Amino acid sequence: MCRNIRPLNNFEPPATGDEVHAAALQYVRKVAGTTKPSAANQAAFDRAVAEIAHVTAHLLEDLVTTAPPKNREVEAEKARARARVRYGT
Repeated sequence: MCRNIRPLNNFEPPATGDEVHAAALQYVRKVAGTTKPSAANQAAFDRAVAEIAHVTAHLLEDLVTTAPPKNREVEAEKARARARVRYGT
């Protein structure tokens, strides 16, 4: 998985529309192999981002879990700790 795409499920508060859109954009960039499409491909690129964001929002709404919601700050600190170990900082 692309490291820039973050898990969005089971957080309190739930993922925002901006977070869902950012994940969709990263996904489309990865699949397309480009961060900025050509003018000829811009409409298809934007349409793909919108459709993936839409489907992702529905997925997050429909997922069910018995686990307690995760705290964003706690998860962010865990990620920073992993990065410190990985990069030795």
